[in-house]
Amino acid sequence: MKYKQFDQSYFIFIEKSEWVMETLTNFCKNANIQNGQVSGIGAVKNIELGAYDLGNKSYIRRNFGSIYELVSFQGNITLKEGEPFIHAHITIGNYKMEIHGGHLFEMTVAVVGEFILRSFDGKIFRKMNEEIGLPICNFPEEGL
Repeated sequence: MKYKQFDQSYFIFIEKSEWVMETLTNFCKNANIQNGQVSGIGAVKNIELGAYDLGNKSYIRRNFGSIYELVSFQGNITLKEGEPFIHAHITIGNYKMEIHGGHLFEMTVAVVGEFILRSFDGKIFRKMNEEIGLPICNFPEEGL
């Protein structure tokens, strides 16, 4: 991974064979980024996507092993159990221009991974919501 900082934004280049979510999370920990927004494009493989099933309170998961274009990566950074947590959704496309998308668990860079991360001041954190079955965003002024 290589990066360049511009004010409170970072251009992050994740190199071939590096894990994306692991790399971005470690970057946030090392740079002390607690809240932010991240987007990206590139070519990826070993992708694990999910769609949340509220009825069962669990993710339906699917793996994609081949190389796909990372058409879109959108995510946010909040604190979960005191650590930076990246919640991201992606859209990927294959050579037939077929599109798949969902919640990203992890993926590896196959060719290049180009990400822009914008940090912002704040203390947005996640707390478990039993009704939904997921840790959801909370703001300090909510007193939770």
